[in-house]
Amino acid sequence: MVNDAGGPATTPDNVVVVLLDSLNRHLLGSYGSDEFTTPNLDAFAARSVRFTEHHTGSLPCMPARHDILCGALDFLWRPWGSVEIWEDAITRPLRSSGVTTQLISDHPHLFESGGENYHADFAAWDYERGHENDPWKTVPDPSWVGAPSTRGMPMNYDNSRGWFRGEHDFPGPRTMAAATRWIDDNAGHHDRFMLFVDEFDPHEPFDTPEPWASRYDPDWEGPHLIWPPYVRGALRKGVLDERQARQIRAQYGAKLSMIDHWFGQVLGALDRNGLWESTAVIVCTDHGHYLGERDVWGKPPVPIVSTMGHIPLMVWWPGRDAGECGALTTSVDLFATLADVFGVEVRQRTHGRSLLPLLRGEATSVRDWLVTGIWGREVNLVDLERRYCRAPDGENAPISMWSNRWSTMPVPVLDPDVALPLPDGRAVLDRMPGSTVPVIRQPWDATDGLPFWAWSSFDGNHLWDRVEDPAEDRDLADTGGPASSRSEATAERDAAEKLRVALLELDAPSDQLIRLGLV
Repeated sequence: MVNDAGGPATTPDNVVVVLLDSLNRHLLGSYGSDEFTTPNLDAFAARSVRFTEHHTGSLPCMPARHDILCGALDFLWRPWGSVEIWEDAITRPLRSSGVTTQLISDHPHLFESGGENYHADFAAWDYERGHENDPWKTVPDPSWVGAPSTRGMPMNYDNSRGWFRGEHDFPGPRTMAAATRWIDDNAGHHDRFMLFVDEFDPHEPFDTPEPWASRYDPDWEGPHLIWPPYVRGALRKGVLDERQARQIRAQYGAKLSMIDHWFGQVLGALDRNGLWESTAVIVCTDHGHYLGERDVWGKPPVPIVSTMGHIPLMVWWPGRDAGECGALTTSVDLFATLADVFGVEVRQRTHGRSLLPLLRGEATSVRDWLVTGIWGREVNLVDLERRYCRAPDGENAPISMWSNRWSTMPVPVLDPDVALPLPDGRAVLDRMPGSTVPVIRQPWDATDGLPFWAWSSFDGNHLWDRVEDPAEDRDLADTGGPASSRSEATAERDAAEKLRVALLELDAPSDQLIRLGLV
């Protein structure tokens, strides 16, 4: 599409979204790191708008995808789940508007209970099998020897891994190759399209073939450590020693560099098909991943700090010069941007702000604050100056779950009825904000066994000054002792009030405010 002046149009015909799971902002060359090599992501960033204040909304995997694909914050209402009957994913109105949509993914949570219908309204979808705990194979390949060490409990990956004979057989490379083929096969055949590449790498298992596996730790002997523990204080508690810690971090780097290599093929397909002038390209993630920062590993139940919550976002926009954007943004804003690009609306209340005014140079900000968190845990308020983490005020109750598709992330080691208790006689029919569709609202109190997302202790509230203390080393919150200064006590009161007002603006469940002591 070209405007009357002969220059690039302000709105592209097509959008390609590449979501790389667990992509750590602080380990990318484009965000200042030199620990691992990511030449293709760096080259893409060099031609794009690099957002420096992009943050998570709902965590972890599927709640983040709900934010992106449905546009409504998930974590204040439920822990994890699929598209509900009162809402639509962006793909439904796109289909009605004649936009061709394609999903290409190796993400197993999209095709199991708790995430099983996000693909349903894509015009077509392609699932590349075998990542993480995908139940792809029932027996291992008996002819293959040399699989890396497992995590000490049965995993479907133990059966799948041996069927990867070379790098091109691994799920990540297969996914990127499939996306490359789709671009080559479909370029010029559709008036408008959205390609959504949901790539599970560099999520664990951090398993790669050589030469990637030894790239950042060539002196390691024995099977590579590909499964990180999910624990706070792994070194302090003896879960890992220093040598094992370096190996796990190196294996994350190996997977990051490998998927960066295959991402280069997608860029090549955009080049040879001449799509850059008609296609926006968004590279994003769902959240970060702890690799020893503060001696935290994996995604355990800890307060969300920048390692997990301050995430990368890079956008190629036809006609826009490369550069940085320091506006505050979050995951639901990607949904709003897609809806704006294609001129569609959905029936549910959403929480995003379109990035088009930023990308067109019409505005320097689209929001003053955002909230982020995991259901049943702290609720976090982030603005350009502060990160405030609010814990429950006493017992982690009352709390409720809102859903008509009662499901959560399958956890093989947990009894399903323990991981997610069924609704009981206290359940009522309520309404989501802006909807008339009845929804099951199940309340729990302090005597109940809660869904496993809320199984942990809390260590008080936390407040960091993001301007003076970008590393978030100095906690300004009063966690029970005397405040170090009157100004810090005032800062926390101000942050708590700002969070209270934000939750009211979002029409968050009333029990969230009670649980957090904000009433």
